[in-house]
Amino acid sequence: MTQPPPPPNQPPGPPPGGFGAPQDPPPGGFGAPTPPPAQPPAQPPYGYPQQPPAPPQQPPAQQPYGYPPQQPPAQPQEYGYPQQQYPQPQSQQPYGYPTQPQYQQTPQAPVVPPAGGRKLSAQMQIVIAAVVAVVLIIGGGVWYANSGGDDKTDDAGGSSGAATAGQDGGKDGGGIGGGGKEKVPANPKSTASFKLDLPNVPDITDVTGSWITDKAYVKTGVDSVVGYDLDKGTVLWTLPLTGQVCGASRHMTADYKVPVLFEATKRVAPRYIQPCTEVGLLDLSTGKLVWSASVSGGSAGDKKVTFSEVTLHGQTVAAGGLDGGAAFDLANGNPRWKPQADAAQCKDLGYGGGEGLVAVRKCGTSDDPTVIIQNLNPTTGAPISQYKMPKGVDWAGVVSAKPLVVAADVGDTAGDGSNISDFFSIDEKTGKLKAKITADADRYAARCRSAAVESCTQVVVGNNRLYLPTEEHEGSTGEYGDETNEIVAFDLNNGQLAPNKSDAGDRYTLIPLRMDGGNVIAYKWPPYDKGGQIVSIDGGTMKPTLLMENPSDKETRSAETSFSSIGAEYRYANGRFFVSQRLVSKTKKETTSYLKSYLAMGFRVGG
Repeated sequence: MTQPPPPPNQPPGPPPGGFGAPQDPPPGGFGAPTPPPAQPPAQPPYGYPQQPPAPPQQPPAQQPYGYPPQQPPAQPQEYGYPQQQYPQPQSQQPYGYPTQPQYQQTPQAPVVPPAGGRKLSAQMQIVIAAVVAVVLIIGGGVWYANSGGDDKTDDAGGSSGAATAGQDGGKDGGGIGGGGKEKVPANPKSTASFKLDLPNVPDITDVTGSWITDKAYVKTGVDSVVGYDLDKGTVLWTLPLTGQVCGASRHMTADYKVPVLFEATKRVAPRYIQPCTEVGLLDLSTGKLVWSASVSGGSAGDKKVTFSEVTLHGQTVAAGGLDGGAAFDLANGNPRWKPQADAAQCKDLGYGGGEGLVAVRKCGTSDDPTVIIQNLNPTTGAPISQYKMPKGVDWAGVVSAKPLVVAADVGDTAGDGSNISDFFSIDEKTGKLKAKITADADRYAARCRSAAVESCTQVVVGNNRLYLPTEEHEGSTGEYGDETNEIVAFDLNNGQLAPNKSDAGDRYTLIPLRMDGGNVIAYKWPPYDKGGQIVSIDGGTMKPTLLMENPSDKETRSAETSFSSIGAEYRYANGRFFVSQRLVSKTKKETTSYLKSYLAMGFRVGG
């Protein structure tokens, strides 16, 4: 495949061989941070408050368990983000609500020159351990489709689709929420429609990828992608591939086309893994491969570039990884840009798609990296705007491309494996930081994979808010097994906590999946004696509406909870709910039905 000609009229970019078409380097070299002025400005330096923070208002009479007493900050907070006065607290704050403000609008960081756990099944614990051992990190969950637009950007797996919020929120909803397409059934009781057996594999195998179309539930298999009848689970079509799927897009087009990554050859002993080099576009309506492509260049030299994740925005398919990033024309697979050698050691690690196209670009050495978030022109790859992440960040996850929200573990401070210490709300037009939201790892439950840009789960964005679940904590009865949590919301303009929250209820745990208009679709992980639930939460009032309640018989609930709550793919649309594995290990025979694990399982309301 020939390299496309350099696009005209690009803004200033990297030096020859850098990102996109060759361009003249900016002063100081490609990717280098803007040097500070010789003399400091008259105002206080970046990150420090213009005035000392005001002391907090009268503290509550009683602090909730585990929360420190309120005190005014003695000095500016780390990275220069001061605390600010928060509204008067109630006598007792609910779990997940900070007793002192931790979030606020922050000054703009200097812009660099344009640069071109829980409830794990035994089998899943084995799988996760094996994944860590072989460092098999592949792109994350996928999204389901509904009508309208160039590409489907509603989220069904836990990462934000940045869906446009409804504006018909109810009382005390602040004028937001509502407007969802999911209908409330007359009877929310569901039945288990089908179960798919685990494939027989010789070693750990990535099966990331599941989608819902108007006619099929589509799931990655072994060296293939398979379409199943929505209600019966019978095979509608099978698409064989040259090798195993090794990355799947969270987004698909209005006519059910979705990009994936796959290996060029089948896996063989002893390693059972091949380079992830092929980019392909699947038509999920017909079960056909529309096109496939690969590129060379960058750190891969003359060899094929290996990728770890792929995404979609409009007419551009973008794939990224440790060798750098490339983009392809959705219509025919022709490359729009590909990785090239770079003197400043800059490369695109990956992209966030959907309503926009955002690159996470890394420059410099592994000992002293600089991570830049770039909002891209999807045709040329030229940066429209960019934001330089603070020191101590060596990777970032794109939660939403528009509005632009990224997550990062600053200075490896998260400490819980979530890879999130803070969320950054960025103006995608100007590259200015709007708010930095600190996500205490002991309090909030979102997660991102450390080597995948578009892999964050259990967090969604909509209504210009970040919806975040709290960690599980003791319920109202205080009895063993009585754990619960909430979903709370943060304003993306100023980082402040919204006044309303949604409670899971005793013994349930809320997991946000995606936006539906201005509502949050969430899964409620069940207690040991009940089935799970799907609820639609008004994005303003945070009041839940029950859409589905799964059966509570022992065999069904055992199958439902055999999937890891932090490792499964969850999809809900039009009264149908599907849960599936992302990784499977060597098949193990189970003699007892309620101990059996499955590749995927479906539920539906109405019989």
